[in-house]
Amino acid sequence: MPNFCAAPNCTRKSTQSDLAFFRFPRDPERCRIWVENCRRADLEAKTSDQLNKHYRLCAKHFDPAMVCKTSPYRTVLKDTAIPTIFDLTSHLKNPHTRHRKRIKELTEEDLKKIKERRLASSIEQLSKKDAAIEDSTSTNEDEPQLSTEEKELREYLRSLFEVVVMLGKQGIPLVTGKASEAEHVSNNFQAILDYRMNAGDEALRKRFQATAVNTEYLSATQQSQLLDVCENTVREEMLMEVRESRFFSLVTGDLVEFANEKHLPLFLRFVNQHNVLREEFLDFMSFVGDESALVERLEAQLTDRWGLSMEDCRGQAHKATGTSTTKMKAVAVLLMEKYPLALHLPCSHMALNIHLANNLPFPNVHVVMETLRRLGAFFTTPFTQDELEKAIATHYQKNEEKGSAVKEASGSRWTEQHNVFDVLLDLLPPLLLCMDSIRDNADGKFANAVAADAYAVTETLSDFEVVVTVVILKNVLTFTRAFGRNLQGETLDVFFAANSLTAVLHSLNEVNDNIDVYHEFWYEEAVSVADVMGVPVRVPRLFLRKQRAADVGEIQAEAYFKEYVTLPIIHGIMQEVEDMFSETNLKALKCLSLVPAVMGQMKFNTTEENYAEVYRSDLPNPDTLPAELHCWRIKWKHRGKEVRLPTTIHETLQLPDVKFFPNVNSFLKVLSALPVLKVEDNRTEAASERLQAYLDSMPAKQWNKSLAILNVNTHVKHDLDVMVDKYCRLYSEDDPEAEAEPEEVVEEDAGEVAGKEAEEDAGEVAGKDAEEMAGEDSEEVAGEDTVEMAGE
Repeated sequence: MPNFCAAPNCTRKSTQSDLAFFRFPRDPERCRIWVENCRRADLEAKTSDQLNKHYRLCAKHFDPAMVCKTSPYRTVLKDTAIPTIFDLTSHLKNPHTRHRKRIKELTEEDLKKIKERRLASSIEQLSKKDAAIEDSTSTNEDEPQLSTEEKELREYLRSLFEVVVMLGKQGIPLVTGKASEAEHVSNNFQAILDYRMNAGDEALRKRFQATAVNTEYLSATQQSQLLDVCENTVREEMLMEVRESRFFSLVTGDLVEFANEKHLPLFLRFVNQHNVLREEFLDFMSFVGDESALVERLEAQLTDRWGLSMEDCRGQAHKATGTSTTKMKAVAVLLMEKYPLALHLPCSHMALNIHLANNLPFPNVHVVMETLRRLGAFFTTPFTQDELEKAIATHYQKNEEKGSAVKEASGSRWTEQHNVFDVLLDLLPPLLLCMDSIRDNADGKFANAVAADAYAVTETLSDFEVVVTVVILKNVLTFTRAFGRNLQGETLDVFFAANSLTAVLHSLNEVNDNIDVYHEFWYEEAVSVADVMGVPVRVPRLFLRKQRAADVGEIQAEAYFKEYVTLPIIHGIMQEVEDMFSETNLKALKCLSLVPAVMGQMKFNTTEENYAEVYRSDLPNPDTLPAELHCWRIKWKHRGKEVRLPTTIHETLQLPDVKFFPNVNSFLKVLSALPVLKVEDNRTEAASERLQAYLDSMPAKQWNKSLAILNVNTHVKHDLDVMVDKYCRLYSEDDPEAEAEPEEVVEEDAGEVAGKEAEEDAGEVAGKDAEEMAGEDSEEVAGEDTVEMAGE
């Protein structure tokens, strides 16, 4: 049963973390002080016994010095501990939010009485301080030892978790499927347990020594429980860092399908306590439902399950492709309506031109982008890249210099580059030659599946509408190519990109105003490429059929492609650029002038305070910002000749004296978390690349959400003892059917039921006696959690 924190504006519960939860003390005087500090008017009428039985405070509300971890499985409070850390103001930022825990407004008389009581009690507490320390020490000495059975159980569970973590890190599925209907499932997990027992693991041997041969050691449900605990433990480690850093950005990846249901990968970007930018993969979320349902599900995931606040979200980026882009754009708009500072920006992992093309809601563009993704995967298979290079050499045999340039440009991951459409246009004729050769498969070196893929790509590239679309995309996105490359460059490049957007939009508007002239040139280029490829110039068959059905005269090819390809693409790109780089977004990027190298490039004539209003509420001392910025500029302007100006946000945050500029420090941390900026000083591959590597390394039927999280986050530390403790609390063998405790209801409106509280079950932390629990006022209560089963 989960425990719920009674503190105002605190939504923590024991299913979300490994935080300790402490009972209100039975001593009436100490209990009164706890209630007084909580500022919960509805608790004042309750007795200390009632409060002790039904209410808890989590460890976050106590000074860390007051919390004692007496063993890996037990946390207690010092006898003199008083909760002093409370959030009594965050609800004021959103006055329309419904609050379950009403905060008492203190009058002057209340304040006077509190001061008098605290003064009287402080003398008594000081005199008892030494005695309290001695009592705490004696408590540690009297800590009851675990029984032999409990120790054996924990050693057994520890061995299980060690195996699960190893399988997850290596990307090995627990179960690989059936060899045939008559055979048992091939179970990697059971095979490794057998190996460990044969190697001398006594904990496992004692557990399974009486088990019959070929009998399954653990059921699928038990394996799923182990996976679930591992997954939640690893996630909680990352979430603790996110909560400490406060500000974060939400990044979503391309859809992944589990059990015939599409899921959205969720990543969080934040600056940790060491001022290092991190982007971590945390979970998959179901993609079922409309835009409003997705927004509600996202909010519930981040706030209710992860204990974060959407008010602290400072950016969002959605790396969607295909038909899902329209839905994710709507999700971004709805999130910004609720949380204006959750700026919608492109993701640093994807070239801007690809991002813009993906967001265009036109079927012909979707076909081109899907073909690019297929080509990226196709040329990773054996021999295919060699065949492409042969085709390039054959096509450009009269222009070897051009052939060499195309061959170099079409190397590894060319489908993800900023100039992808330029390369694709140069590759169209060689691609057809290459695919024809693979289809023929004269020497039989290609598998049938590869030949079939080559046939499908050939059919797509032989369509004149695809050729025209590639030509139009290449020419229109030429104007945004340098802008997008700068956005993913160094900090100075990003700053100048933000200031160059006006020129980009001006160029696009100039094209739009003279579209007749531009379209004529582009159409001629498409016809020329099609002629080289041997592709007939014609209007799409589907359009002609509709025209005949409507008894409308036939349209000329050039006029058709202008109306249905060129104009929609140019208008769509202009709209995407304006939406993606709104005035607020540009103000945020122009704040990068806080980086000393940018200030130096601007001759220290920068005006960050003009853009500071965007993040004014995030600054610790906003009133002193102008003076602080002046001092910040003077510090670097009059630096010594041997002092080098830091060139990135990461370098700047690592400076030891940046802490003396609290507003600048906060500013840089928020800016660093924006998803458009590249991850600096990242020694490992991006989380999105690690996730893709996991998905590529095994068949789709063997994908597992929990194993994916373990595999992607191998760098996150894990504590097997914590996993064992959590498993004992969640899945107690003595009471496996324990029901979850209902959440308490606190008076809010006149029509709501008042005074209903959640009943605490008699079951407490494993290994604690009833007598011990009765004698300790402030001991941690570990409720029975209910955790979502995510391993199947």
